[in-house]
Amino acid sequence: MTLSEIAAGIEVTAQQRDRGVAVADDTGTPLAERLRDHADELPCTAAATATLVDAYTAGRSVGDAADEAGVTPMTAAKTLHRSGVSGVCPLAPTRRGIVRDWLDGRIARTEAVGLVGGDDADFALATYVETHDPIPAVAEAVGANVSGTAPLGGDAGEDGALGEGALDAR
Repeated sequence: MTLSEIAAGIEVTAQQRDRGVAVADDTGTPLAERLRDHADELPCTAAATATLVDAYTAGRSVGDAADEAGVTPMTAAKTLHRSGVSGVCPLAPTRRGIVRDWLDGRIARTEAVGLVGGDDADFALATYVETHDPIPAVAEAVGANVSGTAPLGGDAGEDGALGEGALDAR
């Protein structure tokens, strides 16, 4: 069998349809409204946080999400981290360990910056991530906004139609 025979019938398209990310939110309250009680703990306003989360979870970069929300990329990354969104720390786990070593006073800052790659902005963001935990209530609201809060499978728990084998996401 030749390559031309294998490739027969294969079509190449020049466009893709952007279908976005499926979002389910059964709370009925807009994310910005749910974040208002925690606005003092966030690096930017509740409305900007909601915009960041929506843009970032739809597949946009931190920089693009920051532009849409009207904040700097550093503020956007800090906000996403405090909102419980993973993947915004620019350093790998081993390099984050170097930041922790510096925070614990085991090595000098200049040595730590050199070991992680010498980028002051990345080092500053990694330091922020290591010294600030996500805000549980904000992370919960963001998680509900992104994935919905309804248990998987409806009411099919232990006593449901699937019995003990049912998946219970509560």
